[in-house]
Amino acid sequence: MILVDTGPLIALFDPRDARHVRCREILESIRTPLQTTLPVLTEAFHILSPDSRGSDSLREFVLLGGTSVWFFDAPSLERAFELMEVYRDHPMDLADASLIAAAEALGTRKVFTIDRRDFGTYRVKRGHRHYPVEMIP
Repeated sequence: MILVDTGPLIALFDPRDARHVRCREILESIRTPLQTTLPVLTEAFHILSPDSRGSDSLREFVLLGGTSVWFFDAPSLERAFELMEVYRDHPMDLADASLIAAAEALGTRKVFTIDRRDFGTYRVKRGHRHYPVEMIP
């Protein structure tokens, strides 16, 4: 399982994005199921603009199973809010917090992101230990 952040979704569905080609190449090489979160999709649709061709393509990508969507349960939402507090000195938005909460709930550390600065500081909790995020690529 690989979780997908907002940046690659924008790059994949906006051909004008400087990372468009690279993100498409990475997507084509991935053989593991992809999953994202509702806050990530909300952010992506906002940035792409709801009436854009990119937004249409992203909706189609999700509906055709290009990525599944992970939904918060109450404990995971609480964990995301807790993470936002933990990373208060390096502000974490809800989209990023949702990915770390999903990683913990789903037992993965892999995130397809272009945000290396933020995800380089985040840690995924497993029991009493905290592990770095494995960034794709």
